[in-house]
Amino acid sequence: MIEKEVSKGIISTYFEKMEKCLDLDVAIVGGGPSGIVAAYYMAKAGLKVALFDRKLSPGGGMWGGAMMFNQLVIQKEALAIIKDFDINYEQYNDDLFTADSIESTSALLYKAVHAGATIFNCYSVEDVVFKNNIVSGVVVNWTPVLREGLHVDPLNIMAKFVIDGTGHDSEMCKVVARKNGIKLNTSTGDVIGERSLDVAEGEQQVVEGTKEIYPGLYVCGMASSAVGGTPRMGPIFGGMLMSGKKVAEMIIKRIQA
Repeated sequence: MIEKEVSKGIISTYFEKMEKCLDLDVAIVGGGPSGIVAAYYMAKAGLKVALFDRKLSPGGGMWGGAMMFNQLVIQKEALAIIKDFDINYEQYNDDLFTADSIESTSALLYKAVHAGATIFNCYSVEDVVFKNNIVSGVVVNWTPVLREGLHVDPLNIMAKFVIDGTGHDSEMCKVVARKNGIKLNTSTGDVIGERSLDVAEGEQQVVEGTKEIYPGLYVCGMASSAVGGTPRMGPIFGGMLMSGKKVAEMIIKRIQA
């Protein structure tokens, strides 16, 4: 019966996809522009990559542009990335370019998947896995399970590296800090004891803050500035794109060394 075959096809292929992602090179938490860009470049380099996003539609803040005006502004420094994703753009002035947010977000997702990255939507990452004091994976559950407060055990996904791309919430950084008695660095420089997460500070640190801030844990995009106390930068997406590419290059270099 066709009804049975439809259900069987969905179930069997989904769990085959999921099983393949139980052991990864890189697990990315958060499906905003920086995370998707990182997934694309790492998958293109042959790394086994999966991205986990809690929303039904990954893409972070890109879909709506600014105040639902679905246009994006991109700095000229990020233009090469826009070209890598075959996104149409127009020059606005000497330093800025504009693009349609729907096309741009769709292009990022399409190219990342076709490069070999796996994207899981409706997943929330509620914890990280530690092995020998190194972040070695993530603990995942269905977003509706956590939203409804249901008592349902999660699953573990192992990974050589984890990327926090959760934006201003910097959720994985906060989990690692809490579990290791660390206070996140802010502009005050306060830390607990002699240990702190090495994060960048300042308004323009989205790209510069992209780094390994704890063994096995990298940070990119707005998460890289949020843990340093940086305020929202607005709908200028070039920095996020460049941050995603930078973290990808750093991890590719380490894995291929």
